[in-house]
Amino acid sequence: MSTAASYFDDMYRGSEDPWSLASRWYEQRKYDLTVAALPRPRYRSAFEPGCSVGELTARLAERCDEVLACDRVGSAVASATRRTAQLPRVTVRQLTLPEQWPAGTFDLIVLSELLYYFDAHDLTRLLDRTVEALEPGGTLVTVHWNHPVEEHARTGDDLAVILAGIPELGLLANHREDDFVLQVFGRAHTDGGRPLSPAAREGLV
Repeated sequence: MSTAASYFDDMYRGSEDPWSLASRWYEQRKYDLTVAALPRPRYRSAFEPGCSVGELTARLAERCDEVLACDRVGSAVASATRRTAQLPRVTVRQLTLPEQWPAGTFDLIVLSELLYYFDAHDLTRLLDRTVEALEPGGTLVTVHWNHPVEEHARTGDDLAVILAGIPELGLLANHREDDFVLQVFGRAHTDGGRPLSPAAREGLV
């Protein structure tokens, strides 16, 4: 069973920023590493589900022409909207995944601290939708806490094993620390070709 909606409602009822995403150095450093790991200098359209208060959203906006962010909790959406109010390229919506999913495709999808909340059935549905929405040659970034938590069905290491089994995705970067797992994948091109590394993209290899 996926984590109940009441868990998130209760967390945000007690605090506007229940995980201290805007103030904790651990989170700020992790977000900076996430953006630094992007293999392309610029993206056309990014999707960030589970955006919480919008700290990572604001950083993604610096590298993307458009960013669509969403969260299932209304107060989180309101906070993220305020955080990105001066960024015209950002849209924040209230969506519940995997049932609700935006139309269109993206060349960047970021799943940050999200996948461990889903049971096996919902996780499969969410990853299927992610692959379908990711354009050929597009980038998928996943970042997840790697310690056991009661409300988490899996750790970052567990999720890395599942992601490695998706045939459409090729691993481009694999950054692991004691606390989290950060991975970058590229979706195969329509001809089956593997997405280029940053060095290959500039003709260095």
